[in-house]
Amino acid sequence: MKSLRSYSIVLSGVLLLAGCRMNEHSPTVDILGSYFPAWMVCIVAGLALVVVAKQLFAGWKIDAHLRPAPLVYLCLMILFTLLVWLFFFKN
Repeated sequence: MKSLRSYSIVLSGVLLLAGCRMNEHSPTVDILGSYFPAWMVCIVAGLALVVVAKQLFAGWKIDAHLRPAPLVYLCLMILFTLLVWLFFFKN
C-alpha cells in the first residue's frame, strides 16, 4: 500500500512537470530596458483593441444593440488578447 502511494506521488510529479522543457526562453518582452511577461503586454494590447472596437461600434451606431454589453466587451477582450498572443508569440 505504501509503495502504491509513493508511485502515485512520483507519477503525478512527472505528469505535472511534463510540460516544462529545458533550454526554453521565457515569454518576456523588452520594453525600455525592462522585461515584462508577454501575457501582460497581450492583455494591454487586447484592452486597447477593445477601446478601439467600442469607438467603432459607437460610430457605426450598433453599440446600443450589443446586449449584455459587459459580456460582449469581456468576450472581445479575451478574443483580442488571445489573437495578439497567437500573432506575436505562437512559436
